[in-house]
Amino acid sequence: MTRLMSVTADDAVQLQRDLLRAFEGGPALGLGMLGDQPEEVADGTAVVIGTSGSTGVPKRVVLSAEALRAGADATARRIGTGSWLLALPAGYVAGLQVIVRSIFAETDPVVLGGRFSPESFAQATHALPSSARFTALVPAQIATLIDASDDPDVLAALRAYDAILVGGQALPQPLRDRAADLGARLVRTYGSTETSGGCVYDGRPLETAAVRTVDGELQIAGPMLADGYLGDPALTDRTFIRDEHGIRWYRTGDLGIVEDGRVQVQGRADNVIVSGGINISLDRVERIVRGIPGLTGAVVVAVEDERWGESSVIVAARGRALRRSETEQLEQARAAVAAEIGKHARPARLILVDELATLPSGKPDREAIRRIASVLR
Repeated sequence: MTRLMSVTADDAVQLQRDLLRAFEGGPALGLGMLGDQPEEVADGTAVVIGTSGSTGVPKRVVLSAEALRAGADATARRIGTGSWLLALPAGYVAGLQVIVRSIFAETDPVVLGGRFSPESFAQATHALPSSARFTALVPAQIATLIDASDDPDVLAALRAYDAILVGGQALPQPLRDRAADLGARLVRTYGSTETSGGCVYDGRPLETAAVRTVDGELQIAGPMLADGYLGDPALTDRTFIRDEHGIRWYRTGDLGIVEDGRVQVQGRADNVIVSGGINISLDRVERIVRGIPGLTGAVVVAVEDERWGESSVIVAARGRALRRSETEQLEQARAAVAAEIGKHARPARLILVDELATLPSGKPDREAIRRIASVLR
């Protein structure tokens, strides 16, 4: 057994030292731990990450040194090695992997200090060595940088990276197109804490990862899989399964398809409402809505509906909206959803707020946004 040491991710330099010790058999690190924690974990464990995700369901994901190394190695084989900028919280797997990749590349990450802003991003980018440069961001950060790209320093920073990994939530195509027009090299990633971070890049699984669908659900195999959930063997057994060949698969809970080796994520299997007796995927509706100019960062949530039982509403930040009326934006979104899914899936309303609630990881806090939408309806 290995001792488990609870740590904070506030000091990235200290966290890197602690990780190095964990990889060498020292105490495993407990990041963002929820509730009581054991004093010891299984040998080989490097990190246990406490995460509640965007839906509020608490989990403690056990990651071995082998899994983290496998994820970092697979990324290096796909995009190369170099210097990394840490611009995400290191207590979450996307930020943690920036440190892990730096360790195995024998470099030190540059840490973006304080609150993320276009100015701080540009300054931190300038501090990176002139070798190959990489970073990991969430779509909201990309949108913030693009909105500020009329500043030459911000534009130069966006163009400075050999690859900017973007994950945590869906990357709207209009946002990606705008980034490409500016010369930014974005790589859309898909994965989770349970897969040691992103393991599918631009729809293609990394070299050591495999993706399949079973009854429409995406499942992932590979050496980067977590060992399971600390203190919850039942959830571990439901989520990590073995096939008839003994291969271990992670059930993502996401719907999708795999065609000619390319993975297309269609949304969460459990993010579905029943409106007027018809099942509607809110993730699918949100993907369409985010294709509307001015709504690229919008979130679609469910609210109670006296007539239909449930309906969906669009919640967007006022600062991202174009200079059009709410009615015009809503009607354009409703028309796009009706054309692709059907009239039954059209969002009922558009709610503009000063700022969308987010989790520390940068993802939308969907439960907080849903509560706001319920009050404002």
